[in-house]
Amino acid sequence: MSTQLLDSQSCHTLTDWLCYIEQSHPINKIELGLERIVNVASKAGLQLLPGKKILIAGTNGKGTTARCLEAMLLAQNQSVAVYSSPHLIKFNERLRLNGQDVADENWVDAFAFVEKLRGDIALTYFEFTTLVSFYLIKQAKVDYCLIEVGLGGRLDATNIIEPDVSIITTIDLDHQDWLGNDKEAIGREKAGVFRQEGIAIIADLDPPKSVLEVADALKCQTISVNRDYSYTENTNSWAWQGQNISYADLAFCGIPVQNVASSFAVLETLNMLPDATLVQDVLTNLTLAGRLQWLNKAPAIIVDVAHNPQSARYLAKQLEQLKPKFKRVRALVGMLKDKDINQTLAPLTSLFEQWHLVTLLGARGATAQQLADELAPFQVSTVMHEDVTEAYQQIKATLQEDELLVVFGSFLTVSAVLLSHQEA
Repeated sequence: MSTQLLDSQSCHTLTDWLCYIEQSHPINKIELGLERIVNVASKAGLQLLPGKKILIAGTNGKGTTARCLEAMLLAQNQSVAVYSSPHLIKFNERLRLNGQDVADENWVDAFAFVEKLRGDIALTYFEFTTLVSFYLIKQAKVDYCLIEVGLGGRLDATNIIEPDVSIITTIDLDHQDWLGNDKEAIGREKAGVFRQEGIAIIADLDPPKSVLEVADALKCQTISVNRDYSYTENTNSWAWQGQNISYADLAFCGIPVQNVASSFAVLETLNMLPDATLVQDVLTNLTLAGRLQWLNKAPAIIVDVAHNPQSARYLAKQLEQLKPKFKRVRALVGMLKDKDINQTLAPLTSLFEQWHLVTLLGARGATAQQLADELAPFQVSTVMHEDVTEAYQQIKATLQEDELLVVFGSFLTVSAVLLSHQEA
């Protein structure tokens, strides 16, 4: 991306626009609040999205929940928009219309529209890109809008819409600098996506009391896992039980069962659950980039964006099943320093024979030495690197056919490896 200072008049490509808004308000500078975005959105009704709107909040599982909903709705010939963040390789990934990333030229037109619309109102990077995406969604006139909350819920830019269904996937410690230092405080912020007498789906297996209190105060139609719907897992299949519909002998897929199950709960409230045959067909091919994604089989390489304690525990559970199949399992990890590094790495310390630690650049990036310091009490074997791509290429060159490499710790880490893999 160009480092030349831009003004809006000199923006002709998507790269120009992203550079312009990054220069105006760095992507890592977070300012929660709805006043700015509401003022701009209301000028053109950008908060009034078409069709049915599902607002998806949570610490982990938002992207996979949206992906499952998208696949199930597309299979029933519905038109669907999915807004998510962050992206892995290209900014275009942040908005899918009917399964396709939006093309550069459409983004350029939308950025120009919002730039003119905002006047002298300053917007953060996320607010700007959210409004641009909402403009494109309105133009597309889709049947369903699946909107992933960026951070928290109550004060997140996406919360300017009026959802038909709000869902909280999971709640754990993350983004404490903005959301609070415990699960009760974080849960209260995420429950800000609930609406008065609206449908509130709580997919967390052990939700904080604050979430239930907010739902009760708003008199929501609350649908909770293990009360209003449930799922059971067997060795080779799983089953789902809703309020009126159930499925048996379901196939496992590349998305956590908990998130598929909550997606079914959303679809049941919308009377959009497919028949069992269609469900099986969709699950057979259901994946999402960067989530337990296999890049190679022999030698084996997996990438996963696990970057907080809860997602690390899930990754550890999956690796416990895979580890016996390999002679050695190695890790390549790079993290942001504002994450709970110790508690993220701890569940995985018994699973890797060798840890490759890499420094992530930027103000938020943790150094390889910081990661090593957190791992020191566990007495694991570590190798330190200064660049993700170089580290990946070095490890890949020495990886044996019967070994597994697991790349995780941040979207930035996985993104760099995916890009390197594509270019190889």
